[in-house]
Amino acid sequence: MVEFVDLLNIPIQLLYYAPYHSKYNPIQGCWGILDQHWNGGGGKLVDVEVMVSWASSMTWKGLYPILSLSKTVYQKGISLTKKAMKQVESRLQRNSLLPKWDILIQSL
Repeated sequence: MVEFVDLLNIPIQLLYYAPYHSKYNPIQGCWGILDQHWNGGGGKLVDVEVMVSWASSMTWKGLYPILSLSKTVYQKGISLTKKAMKQVESRLQRNSLLPKWDILIQSL
């Protein structure tokens, strides 16, 4: 996200939902639709094609998603050195009342 801020040259504020507050998170509504497929006798997620088909049928306020399958394999276990993390942290302005949930990334 810090690189994205640098690319746009504007600050970005990250607001996270606290654990167990999924009712406020709009993406959680997608899981209910997927549950309807599973519990409604729609079959099992046996392959990627079925998964993409189900995801394509999900709607929100009458709109269907535009999606594409990414076959990119991302590296796991990547971490920053302490020095690099310190540079990132210097760009973060954390809300004193909600330091884990409200973070402003300053642009350079």
